[in-house]
Amino acid sequence: MSTSLIIDTTRENTGALTVVAAGEVDLSNIDTFQSTLTAAADGAAGLLTVDLSRVEYVDSAGINLLFTLSDRIGKVIANPLLMTTFAVSGLTELVPVEPADR
Repeated sequence: MSTSLIIDTTRENTGALTVVAAGEVDLSNIDTFQSTLTAAADGAAGLLTVDLSRVEYVDSAGINLLFTLSDRIGKVIANPLLMTTFAVSGLTELVPVEPADR
């Protein structure tokens, strides 16, 4: 059974892309998350913004994907619930991660 994950991509006038996700990122939906992030990174004019402000859970598969694409991500906007996970994993050392305003 797949966990609920809604993903959308928006493009600014500058060509910058933001991937916005809501729900949970885990092994059951990592393929969808990966294909969306990879396609967005390939089509971005510059570094990608990943908005996870409405994501309440990210497992190791999701964190690993963010590590893998870290050189193509300019910023992660994270649900405050995820800030400790991203700090402990070391993601905050590779990519700027900022908490979403709640």
